[in-house]
Amino acid sequence: MSTTIHPFHLAVPESDLADLRSRLARTRWPDAETVSDTSQGPQQARLRALVDRWQDGYDWRRCEAMLNDFGQYRTEIDGLDIHFLHIRSPEPDAMPLLMTHGWPGSVLEFRDVVKPLTDPAAHGGEAKDAFHLVIPSLPGFGFSGKPTATGWTIDRIADAWIVLMQRLGYDQWAAQGGDWGGAVTATLGYKAPPGLVGIHLNMVMFQPTEQERAEATPHEQKMLDDAQRYDQQFSGYFKVQGTRPQSIGFSLADSPVGLAAWIYALFQDVSDSGGDVESVFPLDHIIDDIMLYWLPNTGASSARLYWETMQSMQRGGAPATPMPTPAGISMFPGEQMRLSKRWAERRFANLVHFNEPARGGHFAAMEQPAVFVDEVRATVRAMR
Repeated sequence: MSTTIHPFHLAVPESDLADLRSRLARTRWPDAETVSDTSQGPQQARLRALVDRWQDGYDWRRCEAMLNDFGQYRTEIDGLDIHFLHIRSPEPDAMPLLMTHGWPGSVLEFRDVVKPLTDPAAHGGEAKDAFHLVIPSLPGFGFSGKPTATGWTIDRIADAWIVLMQRLGYDQWAAQGGDWGGAVTATLGYKAPPGLVGIHLNMVMFQPTEQERAEATPHEQKMLDDAQRYDQQFSGYFKVQGTRPQSIGFSLADSPVGLAAWIYALFQDVSDSGGDVESVFPLDHIIDDIMLYWLPNTGASSARLYWETMQSMQRGGAPATPMPTPAGISMFPGEQMRLSKRWAERRFANLVHFNEPARGGHFAAMEQPAVFVDEVRATVRAMR
């Protein structure tokens, strides 16, 4: 296996973009929803507006240039090519920070926090809070390789990330994540590899105990109610991808509008937007994210991470002992799966930071970038 790190320059063939435009022009639309809200999923008018923009006015080359300017690389780890952004700070003493996205996110989740994190002095912060950023694409996502066999679990991804940070020459580093990125980052915290100084999470995958449910405060009960609402109303994608990822994978690979609707639904349902997606996310940013699934055809391969996780959960649960690694947690109110500080203290032996910001949801770095940056800085400041 090669340990070489290769620069990766993105240059999507024009023929791929022409094929996309042709498919969009030939969309066969379903009947409109029979309700006046989003309870049946994304509304047709919203998707038509997105597709209109996608066909006329959206510029993929702008996004492509931004990714190339960030600095893209690939390296083979455990038999799979891993794509990542590597953005170094101008500050020589910056802390390396590994940031992991989730589904249906991508490395673009962090686009608006890159400059404040790498060059805080130029963005209202202090030089001592600077970070070198390493932002990999999960296996089967974006421009990372697609696993061709089973076994790429969260645990295996965490091991690959440890190798990545070692290969980059970082002997001391922190990690951050939400959604699947939170699961990978928490796994790193439990593994506590040499050099990992601490982690920051904006989502914690956990199950409250029966005692915690029975003794929940009103604030905690609201968290339980939101989690139940998520399970009953918003988690259909999770159940499909966790049990039959290939069933939906054919649609995600063949229909750009089908892929867009599948992704748009999550931006709608789990953000702090009240269902009005464009009030929080610029439409072009949503399309950029969709393109990172459409162009490399990763609808099915990314969905299989859910299946892999369900299989591994059947073989064993979460660690029984509290995490030893220093940890910071930011519970944004629009996140559907939240835990209280009391519950967090039982699961994290060294909780150095816990906060509940006033606004923001599942896509915290996209929805509230300035708050997200402050939360990361505060957490890692307590670990330096």
